[in-house]
Amino acid sequence: LAVKRGDVKAAAGGYKFLNLHALRALKPAGLLLTFCCSQHLSLDLFQKIIFGAAVDSGRKVQLLKRAGHPLDHPVSLHHPEGEYLKGLLLNVLE
Repeated sequence: LAVKRGDVKAAAGGYKFLNLHALRALKPAGLLLTFCCSQHLSLDLFQKIIFGAAVDSGRKVQLLKRAGHPLDHPVSLHHPEGEYLKGLLLNVLE
C-alpha cells in the first residue's frame, strides 16, 4: 500500500480500516494474521496501526507472535530497507 514514502499516511489508514473490520468479524478466540510488505512502514508503526484498530474495534487482543522474512530471505545489514515484510499474529480474547 505504501509504494513510496509519501504513501505512508494513506497506507496506514488502509491497514487500519482493513484490520478494524477483520477484528470486528472474528469471534472470541479467533486468530488474525496480518502482514505489511512496505519498506516505508516500520514494524513499530505497523504494530501501532493494528493496535489502534483493536482499540477502535472494542476487542481485546493478545500479540502472539511477530513475523518477518523467512531464513531463506536474509536481510543485509547494509540495506535495512530490505526488511520490508512484517507480520503480527493476534488472538482475539473478547
